[in-house]
Parts: sequence; C-alpha cells; structure tokens
Amino acid sequence: MRTLDDLFGTGVAGRQVLVRADLNVPIEDGAIGDDGRIRASLPSLNRLRAHGARLLVAAHLGRPDGRDPAMSLAPVAQRLGELLGTEVPISDAPPGGDGEVAMLENIRFDPRETSKDDAERDALASELAALVGPDGAFVSDGFGVVHRKQASVYDIAHKLPAYAGDLIVKEIKVLRKLADPVVLEPPYTVLLGGSKVSDKMGVIEALLPKVDALLVGGGMCFTFIAALGFEVGDSLLEPDYIEACERFMETDKVLFPTDVVIAKDVSPDAETQIVAVESIPDGYKGLDIGPETISGFAEVLEFSRTVFWNGPMGVFELPPFAAGTEAVAQAVAKVGISVVGGGDSAAAIRQLGLDESAYTHISTGGGASLEYLEGKELPGLAVLEDE
Repeated sequence: MRTLDDLFGTGVAGRQVLVRADLNVPIEDGAIGDDGRIRASLPSLNRLRAHGARLLVAAHLGRPDGRDPAMSLAPVAQRLGELLGTEVPISDAPPGGDGEVAMLENIRFDPRETSKDDAERDALASELAALVGPDGAFVSDGFGVVHRKQASVYDIAHKLPAYAGDLIVKEIKVLRKLADPVVLEPPYTVLLGGSKVSDKMGVIEALLPKVDALLVGGGMCFTFIAALGFEVGDSLLEPDYIEACERFMETDKVLFPTDVVIAKDVSPDAETQIVAVESIPDGYKGLDIGPETISGFAEVLEFSRTVFWNGPMGVFELPPFAAGTEAVAQAVAKVGISVVGGGDSAAAIRQLGLDESAYTHISTGGGASLEYLEGKELPGLAVLEDE
C-alpha cells in the first residue's frame, strides 16, 4: 500500500490531488455538533498543502435522496477552512494555487456514487479523475467509508495513482494489533454496547476466541438477559438472536449487566429506577447500566492491558441515562492500550467533555473498524493494496 511519503517521492508540488475524506459530521440548523472527523482529516491535508499540492476534497454527508440543501457540505467546508486557516470554497474544480484547498459538494448528491451498478460508479469515477487531470493523484483518507464499494472510495483508485493518507495508515496500524493475538497485550477486554446485538454478531464471533473478557451493555444486552430466561419488559430485544447469545455465554467470557436503569419513557425528565436485571417490570425500558454493573465492569477494565470499546452503555444523549457510558469511558481511558471504535462511542466521549488524548486511539469509523476486526475485506483498503 502506497502512502503519502511515496506520493511526495514522485513530486506533488503544483499537482492536483483528489482527497477522499470522511467528513460526515452531525449538523443541526447549519451548526456542526461534533467536528471530530473534520479534525482527524487535518494531518494529511496539512502535509499535502505543505508539499504544494492543489487539493480537491471529496466527502459525503448523510444519505441524501438527490440534491438536498439541508445536506450541503457548505458548513463542513467553512469549518475545515477555519481549522486549516485558509478559505475552502465549494467548487467543481481544483484550486489554482499550490497549497490551496477546494471541496466538492456532497458526493452522494450523485446517485452513481453509491450505485450497485459497476458501470455507473465507473462513469462517476472517470469524471472525478478528469477533474484533477492526467497528472493528478488520489489520496484515500476516509477510514469511515473504506468498507463501502463506492465511486469516490473504490472505483477512483483504478483511475488515478492511489495512495493511503495518514489517517488510513494510523487506523490500520492500531486495528491490526487488536486482530492479531500474537502482538496484542493481554488481558484483552472488548466492551460492546449500542442498540442491536445483530449489528455486533460478526465482531463477537471473530473476537470471542481472542479475548479474555467480553463486556456487554447498551440495548443489545437485553437479548443476552433474555437468553438467561428473564423478562426484559419493553427493553430492546431481538428474539432471533437469543440462541446465539446462549452460545456466546457458554464460553464463560461474557459479562453482562446485573442491574439497569429503567424508565417508562425515553425523555430528559424521565422518572427512573434502578433494578436487578431479573426484576424489570412490564411497561419499563432498560436505558442504561446500573451502579453495580458500572463497578463490576470498571474492575474488569482495571486489570486489562488492552481494551476495544464500541457502543454506548445507554441513551447517553439524555442526562438520566448517561452515567453508565461516562463511567466506562473513564475506566477505558485508564487502560494501557485503549481503542475506541468510532461511531457513538467517540461521539459520547466528546459530548460528555472527556479528554480525547487519554485514549490510545479513537477510530473515525465505527462500521469500518468492526468489519476490519471481523476479518472482512474492506473494498476501499483492498483496492489500495492492489494498486
């Protein structure tokens, strides 16, 4: 896999470079809620600028159905410009000066970007390549999209000399250690949360043989609790996965909550109770792990040398259900090698005002990091290896 150093070795001053970044940040009423992914793109962009490249950034926002002004990248371009200290206009063409940056409008406004038809994606990729010309280059630096076979991620790498950006290289280096039992430092604990156990089946199957402990929280824990024969009230439940949860628990590596925070409504002023997992009444939802579980999980993490965390412990966006996620986030930060698997976990760290530098690595790709650890081939990485 060629990197930025290889690109610089060919000479990049004055050349037009298409950079695929992952700038899919939350935006509400034109305001960016979390600019973490934008900041993560800065190292590669700054290095390319310092070497005199003329940068055209491609990125997406959400899943638009055609051109939707609410999903314009204009606020992202403005914020990127503030962080880079230079203007970043929305443009259909690369900038004219060395070290300058422009940004294409939301690449997913063009339905060919995500098309399942190879010919449609190929046509868009050819158009993107033409924008930077025959002497152009492509830098893939959006780790959060490398698991997608899309025109600006995969097909474009067949049209231009392709290189991995610094963020891609960093993500792979960290995740490769977690996937290799020979090099990771035990005890190794994986902490999983989020809504659905179905979303985590692959990573559980792949990592359970390698870990010393698997801690399960969030909405997905209630399928495990149901597998013990307990009622879970109105909590999230996936009955089709109860049998799989039973099989996972037979390894004696799986730890799940012993108590939970429940409420009838998911609201910021909800009346809450703390109950044992075997005592969740009808009409109530489990919405966070309880204090006994927090203590138990923290004890396991205290004796861990390596931890991978993906998924919040509860509905952390609302104060009544944020304590579990905040507590485990603080405990994870104290582990020697602490890797946060992007997505809602990374968002929780920032929303709760925790110190990002306390973690070894915060991934920018939730889905991509899970699929990498599952051992799946990620199209956006495979094509870089091929090239």
